Amino acid sequence: MNVTYISLNGFVEIEKYRYFYFFMMLPVYILIVWSNCTIISLIVIHKNLHEPMYIFIAGLLVNSVLFSTNIYPKLLTDLLANKQIISYQACLFQVFVFYSFSCSEFLLLAAMSYDRYVSICKPLQYAIIMRRTVVFILLGLAWIVPFCHIVIIVVGGNANSELCSFTLNGIFCNNSLNYLFCAGSKALLIFGLVTLFNIAILPMLEVRRKAAQTCLPHLLVLINYSCLMIYDIIIIRLESDFSKTARFIMTLQMIMYNPLCNPFIYGLKMTEIYKHLKKLFWAN
Repeated sequence: MNVTYISLNGFVEIEKYRYFYFFMMLPVYILIVWSNCTIISLIVIHKNLHEPMYIFIAGLLVNSVLFSTNIYPKLLTDLLANKQIISYQACLFQVFVFYSFSCSEFLLLAAMSYDRYVSICKPLQYAIIMRRTVVFILLGLAWIVPFCHIVIIVVGGNANSELCSFTLNGIFCNNSLNYLFCAGSKALLIFGLVTLFNIAILPMLEVRRKAAQTCLPHLLVLINYSCLMIYDIIIIRLESDFSKTARFIMTLQMIMYNPLCNPFIYGLKMTEIYKHLKKLFWAN
């Protein structure tokens, strides 16, 4: 069975710094999983946190863990390997998961901001509007809608495209994969732009408007994530003249900052979660 492999050429002096990179990234991944899962566990265990706002926060943190798990295990393996390669099929899967969960982040933030907006602006109708059924429907849509959009792009378009290059300028599979194809599809590009608007830009605008009125943590997470995604969506697509080192550092920031920041932002800024954290770590 023929398997096509792609070389990952985004690492900087990996032969010299492989162990430094590895022992820097391994604790980061462990901290991401541990911090996010700690907040998720608190929300699951304590009944006073079984409210829509905290359920959405748990969903956002689950999203961060899955997003990171799509990247870090393969990244850590590559740091210790003699060759940094990935099969074309695995690369497509990584692209699918990466952009699905990235877009889900925006939709989850939009759902959270809507919940805060209703609780503050329509308190008498809050229990009716934000029923448990509605909350889980919004959670489901936040993952299903991006999956359906991205699978069309990856499976319907990229999977059938012919490769003319087998060297990817990155440390994992993302937008840079498009530059390996012999020819691009205008229809696929248009669909991608529509997808970007529907499940990233539009929710981002909605979050910004409502979060500014209601909850600071949502706004902090939005600004943090938006800045990082601008790099991936715009800078890479425009093939900006960045040095290899600058691309490497910015890519690391993109996969480190948000999954690390989310649990600390919500753990420290949300009073009820912070109370349970204090009892957990500073109990007499």
